[in-house]
Amino acid sequence: MTDIEKIFSEMGGQFITPFSFLKEKVKKVKAIIFDWDGVFNNGSKATDMGSPFAEPDAMGMNMFKLDYWLRNKQFPLTFIVTGENNKLGLNLARREHMNAVFLNYKNKTKALEFLCESYHITPEEIAFVYDDILDIDVARKVGVSLLIDRSGSPLMKQYLIDNKICDYITGNPGGQCAVREVCELLIGANGDMNNTIETRVKFVGDYEHYLRDRDQIETRLFEFQK
Repeated sequence: MTDIEKIFSEMGGQFITPFSFLKEKVKKVKAIIFDWDGVFNNGSKATDMGSPFAEPDAMGMNMFKLDYWLRNKQFPLTFIVTGENNKLGLNLARREHMNAVFLNYKNKTKALEFLCESYHITPEEIAFVYDDILDIDVARKVGVSLLIDRSGSPLMKQYLIDNKICDYITGNPGGQCAVREVCELLIGANGDMNNTIETRVKFVGDYEHYLRDRDQIETRLFEFQK
């Protein structure tokens, strides 16, 4: 067992795809799609703005993008695809300069097909972070599928394991830094977390360049129209 595999396993993460194979799949990743409800939060809603998010998860996304940029001198594509009208998700995406948000897409496969065509990527080049049944069709099509764990869905989880529709199951549930967990896993599988942290801490040099380029990305909004 590698150090990375051991660290995540000991915190409760489950590697459904052996880590050695998962690393090879992660090497192909050029884009990441996040579901919103149950991923950035526990799925509860209190206002018409939708469910909230936590800053450690936002930092995880930023570190994932920085690590990718340091290695490739270009940005990974980042998306939120949600079946609801989650305005807070749109707010986060704009703040973090994600590429696009898809609101009210209950059929998430339509969003997958559209973004693959629009951004010239293939499904195997995408990692998908998800938590529930509406996400399954996308999860079975993409290159890397990362399931956010929830103790109340044991039969669904077993279905996903039996049918090999998830590569990794988080040790943390949605709303408790699960997004941070998967972002750090992706960095650990294919990047250099120590260098990424040091670059971020310095806040000058490479990070200034990264931030300047990142802030030029304008977030596109797509709303499903019935």
